[in-house]
Amino acid sequence: MKHDRPETRTVHVGNRASAALGDEAYVPEKFIDNRVISYKYTLLTFLPKNLFEQFRRIANFYFLVVGIIQLLIDTPVTPITSILPLVFVISVTAIKQGYEDWLRHKADRDVNNRKSTVVEGGSLKDCKSMHIKVGNIVRVQINEEFPCDLVMLSSSDPEGKCYVTTANLDGETNLKTHVCVPETRSYQKDSDFDRLEAKIECEQPMADLYRFVGNMHVVRNGEKVVHSLSTENVLLRGARLKNTTYVFGCAIYTGQETKMALNSKFKKTKFSRVEWRMNTLIILFILVLFTLSSLFTGLKHWYTKTFDLPWYVPPGKDDLTASYVVEDFLAFMVLFNYIIPISLYVTVEMQKFIGSMFFSWDSEMYDPRTDLPAQANTSDLNEELGQVEYLFTDKTGTLTENMMCFRLCSIQGAVFEEIDGQLCPFPSPGQLQPSPVTNWTDKMFEFFMVLVLCHTVRVDNVSGGDAGFGASTVYSSDGQDYDYHASSPDEKALVEACRRYGIIYHGIHDELMEVTFPTETEMRRYKVLHILDFSPTRRCMSIILKNDQGEIYLLCKGAELAVFNKIAATDRGDLPAARTHVDQFAVLGLRTLAIANRKLTAEEYQQIEALLTEAKTSLQDREQKVEQVYNEIEQELTLLGITAVEDRLQEDVPETITALRHAGIKVWVLTGDKEETAVNISHSTGHFHSGMVELRLTNITSSEQSLERMTDLQKTVTMAENGVEHVLIVSGQSLTFALADHRNVLLQLCQTCVAVLCCRMSPIQKAQVVRLIKQSPREPVTAAIGDGANDVSMIQEADVGLGIMGKEGRQAVQNSDYAFGKFRFLSRALLLHGHYYYVRLSTLVQYCFYKNVALITPQAFYQIFSSFSAQTVFDPFFLLFYNITFTSLPILIYGIFEQHVHREKLLHKPTLYRRISRNSNLSWMKFTQWSALGLWHGSVCFFGGFLLFQNDVSVEEDGKLYGLRAWGSIVHIAVVFVVNFKLALMTYYWSWPIVAAFAFSAVGNLALSFVVTGFLWPSWATDTNSFYWVQIQLMSSLTVWLFFLVIVSIALLPDLLIRIVHDIKNHRAIYRPDLYVPPGDRFTISFTKRSGTLTISQEALVT
Repeated sequence: MKHDRPETRTVHVGNRASAALGDEAYVPEKFIDNRVISYKYTLLTFLPKNLFEQFRRIANFYFLVVGIIQLLIDTPVTPITSILPLVFVISVTAIKQGYEDWLRHKADRDVNNRKSTVVEGGSLKDCKSMHIKVGNIVRVQINEEFPCDLVMLSSSDPEGKCYVTTANLDGETNLKTHVCVPETRSYQKDSDFDRLEAKIECEQPMADLYRFVGNMHVVRNGEKVVHSLSTENVLLRGARLKNTTYVFGCAIYTGQETKMALNSKFKKTKFSRVEWRMNTLIILFILVLFTLSSLFTGLKHWYTKTFDLPWYVPPGKDDLTASYVVEDFLAFMVLFNYIIPISLYVTVEMQKFIGSMFFSWDSEMYDPRTDLPAQANTSDLNEELGQVEYLFTDKTGTLTENMMCFRLCSIQGAVFEEIDGQLCPFPSPGQLQPSPVTNWTDKMFEFFMVLVLCHTVRVDNVSGGDAGFGASTVYSSDGQDYDYHASSPDEKALVEACRRYGIIYHGIHDELMEVTFPTETEMRRYKVLHILDFSPTRRCMSIILKNDQGEIYLLCKGAELAVFNKIAATDRGDLPAARTHVDQFAVLGLRTLAIANRKLTAEEYQQIEALLTEAKTSLQDREQKVEQVYNEIEQELTLLGITAVEDRLQEDVPETITALRHAGIKVWVLTGDKEETAVNISHSTGHFHSGMVELRLTNITSSEQSLERMTDLQKTVTMAENGVEHVLIVSGQSLTFALADHRNVLLQLCQTCVAVLCCRMSPIQKAQVVRLIKQSPREPVTAAIGDGANDVSMIQEADVGLGIMGKEGRQAVQNSDYAFGKFRFLSRALLLHGHYYYVRLSTLVQYCFYKNVALITPQAFYQIFSSFSAQTVFDPFFLLFYNITFTSLPILIYGIFEQHVHREKLLHKPTLYRRISRNSNLSWMKFTQWSALGLWHGSVCFFGGFLLFQNDVSVEEDGKLYGLRAWGSIVHIAVVFVVNFKLALMTYYWSWPIVAAFAFSAVGNLALSFVVTGFLWPSWATDTNSFYWVQIQLMSSLTVWLFFLVIVSIALLPDLLIRIVHDIKNHRAIYRPDLYVPPGDRFTISFTKRSGTLTISQEALVT
């Protein structure tokens, strides 16, 4: 009986039990080994598993069934005509997938056989990485990767720290600091671990890289000590040790249970609109095939009952019996099965895979700032980039640089600004250049003490000898030699601002934060007691520390709404002025934070310590319990002031948004910022402009109020004059009520607005908004773009996920479908690459179906002229190679290199994007047009050949007559000529690969024909050798070549007319002078700069 897996696991450090830890009845638990397995197949499973996967495709399975039928019945054509193309397609795909899996096997062997070092019996022992077991103590040297997930025990650093890079995990290249628990950091040598008695209790493996819940039980001086463990205590496989000589760690997750392995699972599969339509067309053509087979089966038996049978047909052969009817139906199905393009899937896969490389190769999408090119994480959605109708974008780091610069602050109702790197009072009326602050008040010291201490910034000394090994060991008097590293750009901006004002943060030494103030000669030291990390629900972070005098303080900074609610009732006198300044700073597009503190008594701290210890050592619902305790602690605060930092817009953001709007793409901004800041940024980016009417769905407190407000707003839109554009502003709280009870009303309101701005959004709300539009009745194609972890949910929810390689980690990039360095690259991604991808692939798909219609049409007409005999007009050789060689290469190269409109035109005329929206190139009207052309071309080739051979006319000078094989050959070659010249007529961009493809195809097909018809083939390859030397003789006749010239000209006449009409329309669309209006001055500048300072009108800051 299979037992349920426990929610937690217990790992004994060194795989040794300890009586002091209650392990008298210790039974070692079995865990998987450290073998890495990323491959899909083995030698035994490759063939059955790969075949199963390939035959799940409807076209492959269909041709398998047809091949089996041909082996079972008296087939009109040799089974090899269906089986060999199927084997070719299956083999190409299998070879590709097998090679990729062989590379995975090779990589796995390299990783599994990598040398590692473990501690056994008090000494170091070398072993292969795959032999590491859970509980082993592993030693990792500098610049080595961690072989499994480890709980850090000690390092070469006396303070128990180490520095790692996680580029292989999340793409982040900055150093991260990890620490061990204090009780184990003294174990510096391998022999020391003989004395260590410890065990680790932690949750079972999970994929989340940023979550770990566990406790370490350590015996210290005969007593059991329990320490909580979090992500900062864990070293993950794939990360690399930097700036630390060595570390020791205990293996907790190995092999396929490491977080890296769990994150290697495939993401949710997305399908493009072209793929859905392609599968629909295949099903439709199968239905057409069954219809044709049924129709001709009925016609055959009607004919045999109505007319006398030829003398050579055996009596009873065509009796109307069930077996004969089924056999005839299957015979016609085999005859017409070539209407299904067997090479479609493999051609599409190759076109997508090669085409995606152009995305990364685009030098115009290379970002020199990050030294990174654009990247395509998938090739399955290339064409979907050309179908986007809604774009959902984050603000910070996506529209802005996420490069913060301190500009303003408010302290006890007084406003200060930074001018030339100095803190100055905001100028009074008539005062042009205020003097820097020289006399700092106690409140100002308290305010800046929070800024310089309430953070998780790491300090590197760029000039110190040991600077490369973490925190600076050489002090800098002015702090200019310090390089600050922070997980949040806001924190870095605030600490750097403090440095400019002489308040210098020197880092952490001996567990003490060290700071110098400008008016003091002695360094202040603060012991960090607890860090209350930032969370999206609390929207703030705090730190509890003790100063040199033994005083304990809680320092807090965060979103003003969150912090204002935590202010003590006796200290709310400054709130009105603070709220006024927050609103005024927000109007200027600045990001604001509220700063507060609280002095704790010893008794209060003891209570806090007990609550935190209980919550942090809980293995069940730890995060919820810790969050609840944090909220209880962060109360009764004293408000100190407000900070305002500037986040500059990225380059060309207004131009990009305007171009997208002209392309017919509705842009929605989803941000967590406050309403005033978000609205100001929307105006600055061109998302809003002065001619638009703003509708607000904010400050909603109930479902009924939400419905009433949306109804009123809808009436406003309905009653507005023609030409008036409306934009909607929605807050997160209001959105909660609207999504819960009035989704349809909200959807209708949003769709009547040209732009939507959602502020105060949580990550899950961003995904809900994307889903609202994605699942609307029109099912538009949605794209979401962001740069941070809070954008991952909407990126994954959208049809196309786009990541910005920004400063907030690489989670958005890792979870996206396509990624690049700047928002302005979005124009090239959609308007250029997306346009080309869609037009190329949609044409390729239509062409593949069209050319098979052209092939099968003569077969159908031949049945009418042959008394429905179910015999083929073409030699099996033609049927065999038609899709494999005769018509395959030119369309593949076309699908990779074609440029129907010059790239500059696509970028400068965004409205061209509208012409391909809603999958217009694969509409039923276009499909009917392609199918009709296929019928026309097949008919011209058939009846042209019929007229050429009518009345036994000879095409040779000596009067020699040809038979069915020669006539079928002429018809088939005519079809090949027509479909290839049809593609040439559609080609606008004659690059050398396209020219070479047509030339190689022509020469190759001719050579292949000579090879096949110039030899006598065995019976297993063909039913008869009556085709021997026929085609070579035909090619020597000038009459035949003249026939090809006439037939191609007649057949392509409608195509030529269609091309002319298309080019006229295309020319009008491209060169229409009023097609694209540049953004001009549609966006306003909210602030101006003077000598690097922020200048604001005095009236804007009246309290």
